[in-house]
Amino acid sequence: MCRAARQTLLSLVVLALLAAPSAAGNLTYTVTAVLPHDPQAFTQGLVFSQGYFYESTGLNGRSSLRKVEPATGRVVQKRDLPAKDFGEGLALVGADLIQLTWTTGKAYVYDAASFQPKAELPLDTEGWGAAATPFGLLTSDGSDTLTWRDPATMKAVRTLRVTDGQKPLALLNELEWVDGWILANVWHDDRIVVVSPATGKVAAWIDCAQLRSRTPGLPDDSDLNGIAWDPATRRLFVTGKLWPSIYVLSLEGLPKP
Repeated sequence: MCRAARQTLLSLVVLALLAAPSAAGNLTYTVTAVLPHDPQAFTQGLVFSQGYFYESTGLNGRSSLRKVEPATGRVVQKRDLPAKDFGEGLALVGADLIQLTWTTGKAYVYDAASFQPKAELPLDTEGWGAAATPFGLLTSDGSDTLTWRDPATMKAVRTLRVTDGQKPLALLNELEWVDGWILANVWHDDRIVVVSPATGKVAAWIDCAQLRSRTPGLPDDSDLNGIAWDPATRRLFVTGKLWPSIYVLSLEGLPKP
């Protein structure tokens, strides 16, 4: 399928999904802070660890791995990807950062402290989102199926099909593990979905449309994308591609898994 036809098909799928009512309700939240974010960063993956953001940015020729100071948005460490690679999801696994690529069939492993490359692993599908979980590395590929992988080899270990009521939920993108739940961005949707890792069922949504309304003038491809969690302070950080801000949310009513 050519790129134009593929894009048209995906757009039709998005419209169908957005038109269908969800079986799950919305969680409420409070915006507790707004942090600066590089408006040129096409955010594909976001991690918070030891007081810093680690970010994967996309677009060919502009993809990078970054360490960012939250209070200022200053990039304190950066490694550019080869121009042929489109950076995607990012996860911190032990002392390693694992960065997916979109269509070049590989994942990069870096030392988290130095950003020095440690390995290049094969990826048997498109790379979209990634997150470290207690059950291994979790990845998405834009479908309705999430895949746990062995982070040492990137080989698939287990899959999880995500459903909202009885409907499959496709276009799953950036991922984060939060208090026993999987949180996922949905491509072209201003909502984050809360998924049970045991059943794949959607338990709730986090509607971030108000965050977009607070950020006027965003370009067309500025999808909500980028979720990070700080378990110590129970803060959820969310941003988007080319967004000038990272929003800090305090979730209310997150159910027990």
